[in-house]
Formats: sequence, C-alpha cells, structure tokens
Amino acid sequence: MTHNAAVRLTPAYHERVWGGQRLKPGAPPIGEAWIVYEQNTIATGPHKGRTLAELAMEQGAALLGRRVVAQTGERFPLLIKLLDTADWLSLQVHPNDEQAERLEGPGHFGKTEAWHILDAEPGAQVIYGLKQGTTREQLAQAIRDGSILELVQYRSVRPGDTLFTRAGTLHALGPGLLLYEVQQTSDITYRVWDWNRPQSAGRQLHVEQSLAVVDPDAGDPPRHEPALGDGERAELTSCPYFTLELVRGESRAVDLDPRGESFHALTAIDGACRVVGDGWSEELRRFDTIVVPADAGAYRIEPQEAYRLLKASVEPSA
Repeated sequence: MTHNAAVRLTPAYHERVWGGQRLKPGAPPIGEAWIVYEQNTIATGPHKGRTLAELAMEQGAALLGRRVVAQTGERFPLLIKLLDTADWLSLQVHPNDEQAERLEGPGHFGKTEAWHILDAEPGAQVIYGLKQGTTREQLAQAIRDGSILELVQYRSVRPGDTLFTRAGTLHALGPGLLLYEVQQTSDITYRVWDWNRPQSAGRQLHVEQSLAVVDPDAGDPPRHEPALGDGERAELTSCPYFTLELVRGESRAVDLDPRGESFHALTAIDGACRVVGDGWSEELRRFDTIVVPADAGAYRIEPQEAYRLLKASVEPSA
C-alpha cells in the first residue's frame, strides 16, 4: 500500500504595526508568518500550487484523520503562526465555539490557542488574565473607561515556556518575543485596548463583544518545557482542539505514526533533521514546516544535526 507523502507549505507573511525583523529581515515590520493554515499553498510535489484547504476537501480523512473529520468536518482545523513582537500587541480576547457562532454567524469556530516561547529578551512580559478577585462589573467599567491596564495580570516569560490560552482569556503579547502559536482555525479577535493607537478600519476596538466573551477567572500560569534527552519527545499542552509536543534529537531517530487519527504538523525550531516516510523524505531547517497526512503510515525523524521541532496534531492527550 502506498501512503500519502508529506506536503511542504509556503508561509504567508503579514505586516503588523508591532512586528519586527526576525521572520523576514529587510521587509516592512513582519509580525506574523502563517505557516500552517487553510490558504497556505503547497510548495513542492504533485500538489504544488494548490491550497491546504483544497487538499483537505479532496482527501478528507486521508489527510486530516478520522478524529479530525469527526470533530470539524473537512476544514483544516488549525492555524499555526510564528510571531515576532517588537511592541505590545493589542489587549484582546477570543470567543469559544458557541460564542463565535452567536456573535459572528454559522460556520465560525472559536479560538482557543497556545503559545510556545522561542526567544525572549530579558524582562519580556505578557498580559495574561486578570488580577485575582476582579469582578465582571469592575471589568466592564474598566474596559469602557479605558482603565483596564490597572486590572490585568503581567507575567514574565522565558524561552521554553508554554502558555495555554483558552477562549475567554484576556491577553496581550509584549515586546521582545519570538513565539510559535497554535490555535483553532479562526481569526476572530476582539480588541479591548490598543495602547492609544489610532483606530483604523483594521484595528477598531470591540468593547461589547469583549464583554460578552471574557472570563475574569481565565489564565493558567506558564509551564516550562521539560528537559529532553536524545530522541525523546514530550507533550507541552493538550486540549480537545490540539495537542502540542516537543521532539528533540542529536543522534537517535524518532519513530512516529499518525495511525489515521490526525495529521501531524511539524515545524523545526532549531537545527536540522530529515523526515522519512513511505517513499518520501523532507529536510527541515529552522522554521520549515510540513504536514504529514493522517494516512502517511509510520515515519521517522532522523537528525542531521542537533534539532528541536514542534509537532501539532488533533490527537488525544498522551
């Protein structure tokens, strides 16, 4: 039986007012590289030039996996980004699935997400949740009168931290960060505060929507990644929408198998490795990304030098 080969994706770069120079040096400030999402084009092979969405509609469970199709149908269910923050992002909140449908209409997903910090300048911070004991009434007043920064919780972050940001969590990324973000396929963002930047058509505030979805109690503390040996992997975070794992290798190979349950989205974050499957192989260097189809069968990650990669999937918690 011949299995589907992995597909390499072309990132889509997005200019942002808060962006930096680390994702695409020399360009205008790039804040986000969308490395796995529905409209990514496939870079090589027989499907070159087609989008991930087209492939998902055509191949269904063969690409996505039985578990994915059962949960979200034939849409590609995740959006994965790299972010480079030279300034504060807006203070924002995202809806859950039910709220997204109610506020935005049928077919919209909520936005639960997780961040994995790749690099952080000394003293880098995020806003993540509210001070303990903040009431909904205090929150509503502060959002409306612009004093919300008096109620938020600042948290220091360092490379290797993972933060699980469930829908309803008030949050903002601070300057000096390079990070990987995995989330549901949704770009619904309700801005609560935008550091007095001018409100343009693309950057307006969403006071009433924010109040409808914010959870004053949301915001779990960061978890630092475990120390991994050669050829080991560990789960960083997991929820019904995605599981994020870290894989590390120097000389030992790592064997994986989607078993038809879920695709594997692999992004190298350090070093270099070769991913070898049934009749295909792909070399990954820093920030290269491939999607291994759910029916790809067993495959192997072979180190070319010491490497670390992140694996996102819709698999159950280990």
